[in-house]
Amino acid sequence: MSVYDFVARTLDGRESRLDDWRGQVLLVVNVASNCGFTPQYAGLEQLHRTFKDRGFAVLGFPCNQFGAQEPGSAQEIADFCSTEYHVSFPMMSKVEVNGSQAHPLYAYLKQQKKGVLGSEAIKWNFTKFLVDREGRVVDRFAPIHRPEALASAIEALL
Repeated sequence: MSVYDFVARTLDGRESRLDDWRGQVLLVVNVASNCGFTPQYAGLEQLHRTFKDRGFAVLGFPCNQFGAQEPGSAQEIADFCSTEYHVSFPMMSKVEVNGSQAHPLYAYLKQQKKGVLGSEAIKWNFTKFLVDREGRVVDRFAPIHRPEALASAIEALL
């Protein structure tokens, strides 16, 4: 099993198979529009633009589970990302990342790379999972890790 075995919906409601990114390095991030970490959108976009031609993509998954910091509709999220941060990387529909309703991809990511002290739970918005070209989860980064700090880890997988 790999991340390529999962399906998600885009913000505009289309089904998207993660297999469409087979052979690319991915950074999967749960995002929110009203969070103290929201400015990380700029760094995520910069990573996406810097490395996309070398086989890299950021995949954003809006989530409202942490402090209700992503309350908007899909259209509101899309408008915010476009207007405020000029996001060009793929954005998926809002998901849950913890609990019984967690998106299956997130259940898999958390099982593959546990957090602090072996915890599986996502602690907050902007937790990042780095996936290699084979679809294996190779690292997990806490929200405090700024996207720019991940450039060397991404480059090593490219």
